[in-house]
Amino acid sequence: MVSTKCLVLRGTVLFTLGVFFSLVLNLLQVQRQVTVFPPEVLASLFSSAWWVAPSCGTAAAVIGLLYPCLDKQLGEELRNKGEWSSVMRCVAVFVGINHASAKIDFANNVQLSVCLAAMSIGLWWLFDRSRSGFGLGVGIAVLATFVTQLLVYNDVYRYTEPDFLFVRSWLPCVFFSGGVTMGNIGRQLAAYDSETEERKPKVD
Repeated sequence: MVSTKCLVLRGTVLFTLGVFFSLVLNLLQVQRQVTVFPPEVLASLFSSAWWVAPSCGTAAAVIGLLYPCLDKQLGEELRNKGEWSSVMRCVAVFVGINHASAKIDFANNVQLSVCLAAMSIGLWWLFDRSRSGFGLGVGIAVLATFVTQLLVYNDVYRYTEPDFLFVRSWLPCVFFSGGVTMGNIGRQLAAYDSETEERKPKVD
């Protein structure tokens, strides 16, 4: 049984990583003018609204804690025991998908969306391959895309050249790959906590 202290520590690490990724990746999108914030927002440090980073951090913590819990319910925890080197490669591919969405020029958004969808599925296949990982990834993509559409509809910010209900059609692919990535980090942290608990001497 993992202690509450371990869960809080794990959640803190995931929150911090989520904030870091959101700042770096959103900066990339703003520089490429994929997303555009109102003028008063651009005065902030990373050209992002103040609520973006903590929102992404909270989502990362929830996702990272939820993945190992669902794995346990479905009996997939042993299959998903990886190594930190694999997790780092997963993070690198996720960053590459985000970089492609902002930097690579395609003839149209449909071609870009198909390419990113293939890369996202490839990320899941290489670093996950679990039912829970795929199901949660799809659920996260749908929910996050819907929330983003609401924000854009209410003029919180906007996308340049939207082609899918106020947003870009490739956005669900980025959310899917992000969910899988944070899930793998959460799983590895959970595996580390379990190993630490097993090494502790048992008190009679």
